[in-house]
Amino acid sequence: MKKILQRALLTVSALMILTVGYLWLTFASPFGYQPGVELPAIDDNASYSVFVYGTLKRPWVRALVMGRAGTGLPATLPGYQQDALDIKPEPGAVTEGLVITVTGSELRALDRYERLGVRYERLEVTLQNGETVWVYRLIDPLMQELSDELTN
Repeated sequence: MKKILQRALLTVSALMILTVGYLWLTFASPFGYQPGVELPAIDDNASYSVFVYGTLKRPWVRALVMGRAGTGLPATLPGYQQDALDIKPEPGAVTEGLVITVTGSELRALDRYERLGVRYERLEVTLQNGETVWVYRLIDPLMQELSDELTN
């Protein structure tokens, strides 16, 4: 009975270590992230408003990515239709989400999480209430491919 308990404890410990490693690699690690473009300048003394509509609406994801969940305020983004984990321009459409306020280092953490320049681009958009915020949008693979061909 003691051996079975030891094996179970060892298995659970190994799974926990693997899970923590996976979460770190996914949400916080700089490994595997090489921005494909020059990133916009970020001022460490400024605060930034970011509209989130997908996984970053979840406080636990924000806490893993930025080190804190922060408070998300409900907001709507006109002229964009949510399509899974992307938004696409669509006249008359509205995307529901949250606005979070982040520091410069937290914005860098979000850029890393979204793989800015590789998977997502960060755009400045205007919300329904007139506030200008950042939002992450999937890079169009066809446009990215064309851009890569033109630069090579």
